[in-house]
Amino acid sequence: MASFDAELDGASGLVVAQQKELAELFGVETRNQYAIRTHSGEQLGFAAEQSTGVLAFFARQLLGHFRTFEISIVDALWQPVLHARHPFRWFFQRLEVSTPAGRPLGAVQRRWAIFSKRFDVEDDRGNVLLVVSSPIWRPWTFTFERGGQAVATIRKRWSGALKELFTDADNFSVELTPGPLSWVERRLLLAAAIFVDLMFFERKAD
Repeated sequence: MASFDAELDGASGLVVAQQKELAELFGVETRNQYAIRTHSGEQLGFAAEQSTGVLAFFARQLLGHFRTFEISIVDALWQPVLHARHPFRWFFQRLEVSTPAGRPLGAVQRRWAIFSKRFDVEDDRGNVLLVVSSPIWRPWTFTFERGGQAVATIRKRWSGALKELFTDADNFSVELTPGPLSWVERRLLLAAAIFVDLMFFERKAD
């Protein structure tokens, strides 16, 4: 089995599939969990929200994505490879990404927009690496651009009638345009797929 780094750095695309529990059928929000695969079907790893306990449960039901929470990303052998933290914010949501050792890699930062879903991918110093401005008439498509050129696209995929009707379990395709994407950018794009789900497709999103 190839390592997480080798698979991610060589992948032409990823699939991030949210895993839902039975409680979702009754409208109870559970911890966010995702399976991560390459487009060729290779299991790359998993991501899961780490907040547990009674207070975290009620915060999840009442505050949705506005609350503070952390997400751990592990490889197929359950070894930590990335960490993401969402600070409490009512506006301009943010997902900060770091290594398991705590070294900052960058962040996905939402920006002000009226007729589009706009956010930036930043490096660890706040410099903008990639920008997204998804118009309201393309609600399932998010194109990442650098200097006006598309370098990646995240698309929500149809999950099936029962899942779409009774839960907010979502599948996302991360399409990486051939060309230079740095080690950091690929990891931030993986985190961005989770960010897109949390911001725009959870029941309590917007």
